[in-house]
Amino acid sequence: MIKKLRELARKLDSKDIGIDLGTANVLVYVEDKGIVLSEPSVVAIDTEADKIIKVGRAAQAMMGRTPEHIKTIRPLKNGVVAQYEVTLRMLQYFIRRACGDMFFRPRVMICTPGGVSDVEKRAVMDAALEAGARMVKLIDEPVAAAVGAGLNVNAPEGHLILDIGGGVTDIAVVSLGGIVVTESIRVAGYQFDEAIVSYIQKKYAVHIGERTAEQIKIRIGAVYEHKNPKTMKVRGRCMKEGLPKEITISSREMLEAMMEPISSILEALCRVVERTPPELVPDIINNGITMTGGGSLLAGLDLLITDVTGIKARLAKDPMLCVVTGTGKSLSKLAFWQEREDAEDALPVS
Repeated sequence: MIKKLRELARKLDSKDIGIDLGTANVLVYVEDKGIVLSEPSVVAIDTEADKIIKVGRAAQAMMGRTPEHIKTIRPLKNGVVAQYEVTLRMLQYFIRRACGDMFFRPRVMICTPGGVSDVEKRAVMDAALEAGARMVKLIDEPVAAAVGAGLNVNAPEGHLILDIGGGVTDIAVVSLGGIVVTESIRVAGYQFDEAIVSYIQKKYAVHIGERTAEQIKIRIGAVYEHKNPKTMKVRGRCMKEGLPKEITISSREMLEAMMEPISSILEALCRVVERTPPELVPDIINNGITMTGGGSLLAGLDLLITDVTGIKARLAKDPMLCVVTGTGKSLSKLAFWQEREDAEDALPVS
């Protein structure tokens, strides 16, 4: 009976979906449709009424502009669930947006960063099940990134992935469909923003907000010496007088501003290379380092990595979409998992 119901669900409108549950953004891939949703991982809560009023892009637009009784929060921290109930409601919203009015609940594959504990993985799975999934499977984020970047992860050769997200940087050597060596550090896009905020406070005595720092990073962020610097006018609050103040900053200043978080990532990358089995080192040298994630878009980062490691670094095509694309491409594995569960259902009970 259970097997027949599952077969019926497959024939009707139930679709498998892949979710990149990121600290900064949530992206959803629907079977046979591709990427259907990309929204910030932000929720706005009315603390007086104790209810969620906005999710995603609408909530992000409210950041720094809300009255006291409304808070905008990111329920995911460093790629894991920090506030369970809020994450649950956010997932419910995104799954419904992506799937519409499906009669049967979807099967869901979610990517998780390396280094997360079993308890943290269980929290993600439980939240997805409560949000409306009928089955949840997890995939390692570096593997999903490699698949999304177009690498043949099932081949007997090594590929080195550097995935810089919003809250976590994952570095891994992938071979034969699995992870051989990996390291995950909680230094990524948000730490770049914090470094910019701190730098401007120290140098100019001007306080800027999180969204302003992000815009600076996107427009003039750079981590490698360049001949033609870009400049940007920035408005903030003078820390001495408490009044608005406008300053002009240069892309060359960003080299100094982001030195500390970038150094942490480079050190972790070198540690992974050092721990790579000798048999895979020639593959890494030949294939180079594949960079994915929004943080990898920093100007000059590929050149800096190449200089430091001696291994050619390249930016993947559509780096911000690699993880969700790889998760979506891996949805075919759900059929294998379902067949295995069907076989288990058919086993006689002893």
